[in-house]
Parts: sequence; structure tokens; C-alpha cells
Amino acid sequence: MASMQLALFPTLLRHGAITVTACLLITGALTALGQGLWDVNLAYSLAIGLISWLTIDLARLRWRESDAIAWPRGAKGLALVPLGIVLGLILGSSLGRLYVQQRHPELQAAAQPSLWLPVLITIGTSIAMSWGFYVVGKARHLQVKAEQAQRQAAEARLSQLQAQLEPHMLFNTLANLRALIACDAPRAEQMLDHLIAYLRATLAGSRSGTHSLEAEFALLGDYLALMQVRMGARLSYTLDLPAELRDAHVPTLLLQPLVENSIRHGLEPQLAGGHIRVTAVLLDGGRLELKVVDNGCGLPASPHPASKSNTGSGFGLQQIRERLATRYGDQATFKLIAASAGGTSASLIFPLKIEP
Repeated sequence: MASMQLALFPTLLRHGAITVTACLLITGALTALGQGLWDVNLAYSLAIGLISWLTIDLARLRWRESDAIAWPRGAKGLALVPLGIVLGLILGSSLGRLYVQQRHPELQAAAQPSLWLPVLITIGTSIAMSWGFYVVGKARHLQVKAEQAQRQAAEARLSQLQAQLEPHMLFNTLANLRALIACDAPRAEQMLDHLIAYLRATLAGSRSGTHSLEAEFALLGDYLALMQVRMGARLSYTLDLPAELRDAHVPTLLLQPLVENSIRHGLEPQLAGGHIRVTAVLLDGGRLELKVVDNGCGLPASPHPASKSNTGSGFGLQQIRERLATRYGDQATFKLIAASAGGTSASLIFPLKIEP
């Protein structure tokens, strides 16, 4: 409750500043029309305007429909503006007369400014400003609702992508397992054990949307151990995760498609296999860089730099691009380039997020 009151305080200050500005304009207009001394006009205008504003603004916050819509519904909402105008005229005029008595006692009652024009101006200004405040508040409420709907749609999109990724990886692994059963049953059994362990580890965390980078690297370790059973000495790997980044949260199974891509298109085509290195680095500006580098065959040659083979438009890579764009927008980058010494380097950069 206290935090909500603090959040409303800037709005009150903004409305108060707009009210004071309107009072100054009214003062200038009355003085230019010859409706009394400028200081007397200012005293009347500020007293009437500020009392009307405080009455309307404080009452609407007290009886507001909700925290999102800061205006009461029904008769209370309709009565606020007339109530503010009446109190402003009665109390504000009394304060204005008191000012005249104190600062200009020489003025006779007949010489004091006529109130009919200030009354009309007060009524018109109060209605216009109240309507403006209401319209702006309603627009902000609708904007918040739209942003909330966009976030929900984004989360639904991420869930859909996650649901697509898991069977994709599973089908590839089962296909490899089927091929291994025919030629090496003991290794196939070992591979099946690793697969069971991998699926058990991913079952709890894969539906949460995000998990710690430590959990992501642990899943990569399980997956690479699974692939190592099939490839044997042809596959080696290094997982480099600094201790200070273990609690950084990332989308689940974010790196697995990159590792799978390195194995399928980089290391498997080579007779000698190769090495995969996965690293996490903290960059300037609170950004996290995740990199998967292999010394495999590298990207296929293409005369067009922007061709699909160079940008990585396979299912897994496209899924990574969409997940990053949905969760981080233009704050995330994904690059897939040919390494200078042969092989491929995939780099993901996005804002670091550490959760307890």
C-alpha cells in the first residue's frame, strides 16, 4: 500500500504543476482584460484553482475504481468535478478576499474584481483539466493492458518453441540410438542410460521457461556424454563456466541446439571428429556472452554471404533466434561465423539476469 502511494506521488506533483500553470495563464488573461490588479488576480486564481485540484485529485484517488484506473465509478466519479469547483469557489474566494484585506485594505468592495468571469473560467478549466487527467490515465491503463497482453503472448510463444525443441532433440537422439543398437548393443545400452539421465534432468526444469546457467551447463554435460558414447574418441569437449555466472538465468535448452549443430555439421563429417568448447563470459554493461566453438568442417562455402547456410536457418538455430528476440528484443544478438582456424563459432549476447 505504501509503495502504491509513493508511485502516485509523482502524478500528483505533475497535476499540481499543470494546475499552477493554468492559474498563471488565467491571471495573465484577467489582468490583460483589466479585471483588477495582477497580484489580486493571482491570489484568487491560485486559491480557487489549487483547492479545486486538491479536492478532485485526492477524492478520485481515495475512491478510485482500482489501482490501474484511478477514477471512481458511477455517481462518485460524476460528482467529483462539481464538488471540486464548488469548494474551490467558496474557499478560494474567501482566501482571495482575505488577501485583499491584508494587502490592499484601501480597495472598496466595489473596486474588488468581479467574480463572474473567474467563475466561468474556473468551471471551464476544471472540467477541461479533469477530463484531460481522466483521458490520460485511461490511456495509460490501456497501454499497460496492451503491454501485459504482449508479454503473455511472448510467453506463450516461448512455451510453443520449447515444446517444439524437446521432441526435435529427442527424435534425433533416438535415431542415433537405433543405428547403434544394430552394431554395438553394449554401447547402445550405455547410451540409453545417458538418455534416461538426461531426460530425467530436463523434465523438471524444461517447463519453467528459464533456469540457472549452472543447470544449462549440467544439461549440456549430459547431452555431450550421450553423444560421446556414440562417437567415442572422435568427440571431446570443454565446458567453461565461471563461478560468478552460475546463478545467471537463461532460457532452458538454449545452447543444446548449437552443440547439436556443431556435432552434426561440424564434427561428424570429419573422420577424426573434433572438439567442442562452450564458454560463458561477463561483458561490459551487464551483458552475458555464451559461445559454442568447434574445430569441425566449418560453414559450407556459399557465394552469397546472407544465404541460409551462413546464417543458420535450421530449426534449432531459428528457434534460438526467435526465443532471444521474444525474450530480450533488440538487446540480444546471435552470430554464427566461420572460425579463423577452421570450424564454427556461435555467439549469443543478451542482458545478464541473476535470480536468487
